[in-house]
Amino acid sequence: MYLDPFSDLLKLLNARSVLAGGLVTGGDWVIEFPASDQLKFWGIVQGECSMAFEGENGAIGIKAGDFFLLRTPRSHVLSSGPCAPVIPLATVLENRKSAIVRHGEGETFFMIGGKVELSDHSAQLLINELPPLIHIRAASRHSASLRWLLEQLVAEQDGSQPGAGAATSQLTHLMFIQILRAYFEGAEPIASGRLRAMGDKRLAPALRLMHGAPERAWQLEELAKSAAMSRATFSSYFKSVAGIAPMAYLTEWRMRLAERLLLRDRVSIGTLSVSLGYTSESAFSHAFKRIVGISPRNYQRERQDRDVN
Repeated sequence: MYLDPFSDLLKLLNARSVLAGGLVTGGDWVIEFPASDQLKFWGIVQGECSMAFEGENGAIGIKAGDFFLLRTPRSHVLSSGPCAPVIPLATVLENRKSAIVRHGEGETFFMIGGKVELSDHSAQLLINELPPLIHIRAASRHSASLRWLLEQLVAEQDGSQPGAGAATSQLTHLMFIQILRAYFEGAEPIASGRLRAMGDKRLAPALRLMHGAPERAWQLEELAKSAAMSRATFSSYFKSVAGIAPMAYLTEWRMRLAERLLLRDRVSIGTLSVSLGYTSESAFSHAFKRIVGISPRNYQRERQDRDVN
């Protein structure tokens, strides 16, 4: 099955979204969420609140129909207002009896969301390219599809339908992907990087070629032609969007594939080098060490030793 470049990246990262849970609150409340190394995201089903980050002045207003994704491992506070005492999230969760936890008086606010689990060896490929906060507002053109996913996710939480667990996992992952789609197409320009390139329609044909056959000795002229550009224009535009030259992007992607194969399949270095388009094991090893910082043989050995221990 053909995978588009972004789906290819998610597959490489073994990205898996799981339900983190929901929060129902009312009255005056202030909850402190601890810093987390995981990507986390939420959708606001009902009500509104403010969000303030540790070390920053001011707060961000969030209301029903909004979605947000946090990348930066910083603690933050969600609150109905400044009057109530700050309660740590761990305290709120002490009496949790289901995926939805209740706090305060009433049910004027409700949010639900998930977290993203990524492969340890390459998670930074995604994390480093995301902003600290992605905030998709209810007025976004993507809000309708996100709200539908949110409604379906809430409906699955009573657990009465067959396959509720599987449906919850799929809906949670779709919400994560849709948040990133909205980010790709947002009004705010995305900083140069691989994610920006994967969301760029002009570069899409060339990226499909590289991801579809990374082992092929692609020529710059072929890639430029697929994007309906001259070689010079393509090279300049690709670097301005991706932050890296086309052939450097291809080499880096090959090495990320190599990392996965070295860990998963225990493949020999010689076989791997041929499968990724290198004419010699030494040429592949040199490229791998330049990108990853260690030889493929040592990389494989260290990872195997880590798994044993």
